[in-house]
Amino acid sequence: MRLSAIVPATNSPETLAGCLEAIRGAEEAPEELIVVDRADRPGPAAARNAGAARASGDVLVFVDADVLPHPDAFRRIRAAFAAEPGLVALFGSYDDSPAADGVVSGFRNLLHHYVHQQAPGEAETFWAGLGAVRREQFFAADGFDADRYPNPSVEDIDLGLRLTAAGADVRLDPELQGTHLKGWTLAEMVRTDLLDRGVPWLTLFLEGGGGATALNLGWRHRLSTAACVTGAVALALGRRRAAVASGAALVVLNARFYALLLRRRGPVEATFGIGLHAIHHLTAAAAVPLAVGRHLARRAPS
Repeated sequence: MRLSAIVPATNSPETLAGCLEAIRGAEEAPEELIVVDRADRPGPAAARNAGAARASGDVLVFVDADVLPHPDAFRRIRAAFAAEPGLVALFGSYDDSPAADGVVSGFRNLLHHYVHQQAPGEAETFWAGLGAVRREQFFAADGFDADRYPNPSVEDIDLGLRLTAAGADVRLDPELQGTHLKGWTLAEMVRTDLLDRGVPWLTLFLEGGGGATALNLGWRHRLSTAACVTGAVALALGRRRAAVASGAALVVLNARFYALLLRRRGPVEATFGIGLHAIHHLTAAAAVPLAVGRHLARRAPS
């Protein structure tokens, strides 16, 4: 079985050299490594499609340019596809040791790690940060939708939903991991969660694309969002007891995640992490009316 690793790097990231070094130095490294850095492929969806078109491997392994795959990543991918001929796609998660400094970076990267660690096994979505797809099924699904997603967005989620809708077996392996090198600011986190992830993902759901309980659309996320909205309204109305109760509900619902923050980042960042988590959920709530408005606008007669 031949693996083709595809790295979209159209913005010439400083992290690219480390990413390529990690891929080349991995156990059972891919037979083919394709880096797409052409300026006329500005978005990751188009860049990944361009790399896939050049690839000759049986399995396409997509790796973001700011991810360092663990040494055993490609060995795990080979073993999974060899053991299960019916497996179409496999993806993993960030590890719990993000490289970037700062409270927001630590929180955001560990949140991704935690969410993916809670959902092993069968999945109805996909993640292209470190994910693999059989070449034949990738092209049968028409790859990533670069027209709809010209910028970084939910193009990988969209691909996963289309694959599973066609009956494909997609799996999440929580032990398939990579170190994320990206640093986050608060403004970037809010913009990404709202415009690049939240609204497009909910729009897919409203269009009947599935994914109603996938990863961060599960029941715990929904209850946490409700608690944050209730708490924000209570604060605005001066109802402190209700606000405290909502905050307590958030902590109870996400105690395991906050324990992870405490272990990996310490008490100060864990405390700030609760506030950042509330902002994350409030951003998710704000995405709902925007997604509904976009959906209705698309359905309206021209």
